[in-house]
Parts: sequence; structure tokens; C-alpha cells
Amino acid sequence: MPQPNQAALDFLLTRRSRPAKTLTAPGPDRETLLTLLTAAARSPDHGKLEPWRFIVLERAALGRLASAAEQRATEMALDPDQVVKLVAAFGDSPLCVAVVEVQKESPKIPAVEMTYSAGAVCLALLNAALASGWGANWLSGVMAHDRRFVETHMGLAPNERIAGFIHIGTETAAPPDRPRPDLDAITEWVSE
Repeated sequence: MPQPNQAALDFLLTRRSRPAKTLTAPGPDRETLLTLLTAAARSPDHGKLEPWRFIVLERAALGRLASAAEQRATEMALDPDQVVKLVAAFGDSPLCVAVVEVQKESPKIPAVEMTYSAGAVCLALLNAALASGWGANWLSGVMAHDRRFVETHMGLAPNERIAGFIHIGTETAAPPDRPRPDLDAITEWVSE
């Protein structure tokens, strides 16, 4: 019989992201954040390619990105309410880690597996932050997918893209639980 890690299972069965707009300072210090990044870097990585990297966005950088997002969103003629939301995602965040997917040449590993690995890193970082007592949220949004924004303001190369912005800070309000998937509706059992 396997030996369960009941505390880890209980955490996974009750985990709940915290809305980014409810997070405030302080965020984790560098030593604490390095522990969270170490946990995230233990994600599945077929071929040991490390098809991801981290950009830690501290307050000054987040302020700069908020201004850049406002300018770019205006150029894109986005709805004013959407512009406010995009700016706040950067401007109000106490700390954010951009998980960058890095597509690498590989004769054996399909590109989609690198994408999956980067997504696994996002979830692992989110869960590590939550398990450590921080509030955390995984977001993407328009700016994550805008090539001009990510290349100009975040220094991404053509073979890179944002897998997610993981916002981490002090939780100000515990959100209510939300409805969860109906397992009967999404699970098929195959026995033959």
C-alpha cells in the first residue's frame, strides 16, 4: 500500500487561487521566492529541456509595465474599462513572476510538450505560493499575448511567450469557494 502524504492531498483538494485584485504588499522576499521558484522548477520536463524561464517583476518594474500597458492598450483601441483592468493587473500587484515559455529545438520533444511543461510550472508556482501561505493568482490577458508588448517591454525573444503572470502577495480577503467540475460529466471509465 502506498504511504499517502495526507497534508499535501488535503491542500490540493481545498486549494483556491486568490483574486489578484485582493493581493497587497508585502510579497515574499527574495529568499522565500527562490524557494517557491525551486519548487516550480521541479515540474515535469520531458527531455530535461527546461523550456521556460522566470522574470521576477518587482514594484518598480510593475509600475513601468503598467504605464507601458496603458499606452499599448490605447494604441490597440481597447475598451476603456479593459484598459483600466490591464493597467491594474500590473500597477496594483505587490510582486509578479512572469513564467516565460521558451521553445527549443529538439528532434525528440514536440513543441506542445514544451507548452505543457511551461503550464505545469505556472501551476506549481501558484500552488507553492498558496501552500506557503501567500495569496496568489495565475493570469495572462491581452498584454501577455501581444508580441510588441512582450518583446519591447519584457525582452522576450521570438521563440518565447508568456505562459502566465503569477501574482503573489498578502491576501486581504479569503474568496468563497466556487462550483467545481462535475466529475461524472467529465470522466469516462474504460475497463476493457
